Amino acid sequence: MKVAIAQLNPTIGDLKGNAAQILAAAEGAIAQGANLLLTPELSLCGYPPRDLLLQPSFITAMADQLVELAQALPPALTTLVGIAQTNAQAQESGQKPLFNAMALLHGGEVQQFFPKRLLPTYDVFDEDRYFEPGDQPNEFTLEGIRFGVTICEDLWNDDQFWGKRQYSINPIADLANLGVNVILNLSASPYRVGIQALREAMLIHASQRFNVPIFYVNQVGGNDDLIFDGQSVAVHGAVCHRSAAFRTDLAVVDLTAKPVQLPPLADEPMAEIWQALVLGVRDYARKCGFKSVVLGLSGGIDSALVAAIAAEALGPDHVLGVLMPSPYSSDHSITDAEALVNHLGIQRRLIPIEPAMKAFDQLLDPLFRGTEFGIAEENLQSRIRGNVLMAIANKFGHLLLSTGNKSEMAVGYCTLYGDMNGGLAVIADVPKTQVFALCRWLNREREIIPPNVITKPPSAELKPGQLDQDSLPPYEVLDDILARYLEERQGMGTILAAGHDRATVERVVRLVSRAEFKRRQAPPGLKITDRAFGTGWRMPIACRMG
Repeated sequence: MKVAIAQLNPTIGDLKGNAAQILAAAEGAIAQGANLLLTPELSLCGYPPRDLLLQPSFITAMADQLVELAQALPPALTTLVGIAQTNAQAQESGQKPLFNAMALLHGGEVQQFFPKRLLPTYDVFDEDRYFEPGDQPNEFTLEGIRFGVTICEDLWNDDQFWGKRQYSINPIADLANLGVNVILNLSASPYRVGIQALREAMLIHASQRFNVPIFYVNQVGGNDDLIFDGQSVAVHGAVCHRSAAFRTDLAVVDLTAKPVQLPPLADEPMAEIWQALVLGVRDYARKCGFKSVVLGLSGGIDSALVAAIAAEALGPDHVLGVLMPSPYSSDHSITDAEALVNHLGIQRRLIPIEPAMKAFDQLLDPLFRGTEFGIAEENLQSRIRGNVLMAIANKFGHLLLSTGNKSEMAVGYCTLYGDMNGGLAVIADVPKTQVFALCRWLNREREIIPPNVITKPPSAELKPGQLDQDSLPPYEVLDDILARYLEERQGMGTILAAGHDRATVERVVRLVSRAEFKRRQAPPGLKITDRAFGTGWRMPIACRMG
């Protein structure tokens, strides 16, 4: 028997478009002699649909589309399609109104539903807001072979692998105890750096522990702040097949496939992060209806990286970089930005902001007269630039990309209604030190980022001689503290034991807390780490700690 693994890129809510993707995959599967087609979790509506699931009309339309899809699919092919299924017992029992389910389609009909049993509620996941967990193992028989069906989180509760259990049941163990021949896992597992190595280790462990092959299909593509990397696999004691990373793929794998020698997963994460960010920008723009983007080019490293990502994602002709020098801008800021424009082949415009600065000085003079030049005046420059960029975006229908990195977002070294303006924060989950690493990686074969952009000290250039390090710890220090505090959730004692100064750590923690009101107003940022300032970050704004 042959199993087709359809690594799809759905658009959330686009029922007809997603159904068309499934149908195209089915036709390709039949052409390659497949008997069974696997599609990702909630493949018909896209993952995560969030509060679309609270709209009864959307659930009804999804059920109708499923029936229509079943009738259109090749009748000889058995297809598993992800759907939000109505829970008929909900009103009587007080249960949640829906199941996160897989529908089995065959012979022009919807024949069975398989509900997801484990519903994650951590990080970006909030599934118990919408779904009731299934209470029985899911299996079906096809051509004498017993298949166990699991959905995403159902796979992630092996006490032997993790050393603990988060849930009281292990759906994989339950299916193995029933004696199924094959386990299927249909996922929408978001990307983060290094996640594929963890997934494959977990799948290999489960396959060896229960002596059963596992076919795992994962969604691909960007949906809002989440990026899905695909990399679907078939495992039988070891990996027998691995689908492409960060692009759609259709693979047909024989049920008796043996482990093969595959290229090792890269130890160098830069290529992986680059692909993720490019896909995130491309899909965010495409799925939101934008064909072009605009961003401010300061001559600094953050805007240089974002411009390079945008050029790769959408093509240089669809990227506009705007240079907005002030009297405090250095000569190299302009020359570095122009060199970047030439290397990338993107469009550029030069709009000096000194006239606007003088107009604001005159406007505010009656109120500001007699006070010292300070942060308010510095931030005016950023807000003038933000207004210019928003005006251009509105006028020409561009998506405005903001260019702040994670280090800045963490401690609030950014300006509301200024450099934080935008529809997408491309590198908001990329620490400053990693921004430098990505740019050096980009230049490994040819010069893309001008060398001076990488080597010069970072500066906002809002006053003479200003450097980031005047206001912040060195980025190597800051990023290590932030990684320990935010991602590893280390306490003060552990961070101090790593060699950091108490006053510096206390200041960083205080800045992180005080910047929450800024982050709440920031555009969505693409997630690439365990702990991003996005869907999974739920901190109070009005908060006092310590």
